[in-house]
Amino acid sequence: MTRRAEIIPFKGVLYNPKRIDITSVMAPPYDIVTPKLKEVLYSGSPYNIIRIDFGKDNEGDDEKENRYTRAAKLLDNWLKQGIFTKDSSPSFYCYEADYEINGRKKKLRGFLGAVKIEEVGSGKIHPHEMTYSKPKTDRLNILRFCKANISPIFSLYSSPRRLTSSILKKIVKEKAFIEAKNGDGFIHRLWQISDKTSIETIKKELSDKDIFIADGHHRYETALEFQNEMAKKGLIKTGKEPFNYVMMLLVNMEDDGLTILPTHRLAKIEKKKKIHDALKPYFNIKVIKFDRTTEEQAKYDMFKAMQKSKHSFGMFIKGEKAFYVLKFKGSYSKIDSHPSLKNIDVTILHQFIFEKLLGINKFEYEMDAELVIKKLKNGPFQAAFFLNPTEVHDVRKVALAGQRMPPKSTYFYPKILTGMVIYKF
Repeated sequence: MTRRAEIIPFKGVLYNPKRIDITSVMAPPYDIVTPKLKEVLYSGSPYNIIRIDFGKDNEGDDEKENRYTRAAKLLDNWLKQGIFTKDSSPSFYCYEADYEINGRKKKLRGFLGAVKIEEVGSGKIHPHEMTYSKPKTDRLNILRFCKANISPIFSLYSSPRRLTSSILKKIVKEKAFIEAKNGDGFIHRLWQISDKTSIETIKKELSDKDIFIADGHHRYETALEFQNEMAKKGLIKTGKEPFNYVMMLLVNMEDDGLTILPTHRLAKIEKKKKIHDALKPYFNIKVIKFDRTTEEQAKYDMFKAMQKSKHSFGMFIKGEKAFYVLKFKGSYSKIDSHPSLKNIDVTILHQFIFEKLLGINKFEYEMDAELVIKKLKNGPFQAAFFLNPTEVHDVRKVALAGQRMPPKSTYFYPKILTGMVIYKF
């Protein structure tokens, strides 16, 4: 029997726009908040959601007083003070972000709901990336103390019929309950969906759909771990308890609002002189030379050439006055990986270029190409490798096969704001 996805409405906890400036209390997801940005968010408002979702450690913190106990107190106090309000009826929430990328204006649109948690790989929910343990510990403590999902997991589904998409398209013509502007100037809006007809249509359409975790693997795995903790305590009686569900933003990948950006790599290489010799048998190598005045144009030409051809990589070697475009011409049979992963760029880079050809095991990630070059010139790295974005159909293919891409294979854009709605158990 095929497992069915269970997605239900919930009584959301939302900021009260009559009490505070909504833009001043929102925050990006915790995993992209730098120490400097955290200070900015703290100083922006005493009610910024960062104080709950990713608070500060204080000197003298102990088991009874720490950032997690403070987060729980703030959540309860802001509810009592009316800074937060809780909806009276279970609802889905339409979420829309107006943003711009590469000069093109786009709209990301989806809905927030509570999705029944299941063991990874056992049913309809599919991860696509590997995770690290440290962030999971932090997220688990937020669940233990706050008894709430503070920020949503960003997930995808595929529905060419677009029944839910049609409902959302109609709703966004109305005035939003919440509207906030992020640091890039993008507008994020939220609407409540409480009418029974819309709720039942959404539940029915999503019931047979696979759900792919785009952003928030740590949050999903910690939600599962928290559910297991509750089970060990004997607190699961019906399976309908709120902690058996996790808040997700669900976006139809058939809509045109989704953007995936690449994350580039900076590598430390022992034998820099042998890079070209190792790569030449398996890649067509295009050389784009530059001098002091033409470096920017050469970098532009490299990215332009990469985008024209599938399985192409950019490369920049410390001390050389050239960018390189590497076009893979080898056989996928030489890549020791699952069939769903063999012809994906991040796999070719990690398992073939890094591990097999160059013996690279020390590297760092960076999204900003300008910063990549700056770090290469001034840091301990010998080479930089640039990637094209992973395609969304590859995410689906890998996830359905039960496989995981390397970390930082995808960067879904724009990031969803934390604080738009909270799912409190």
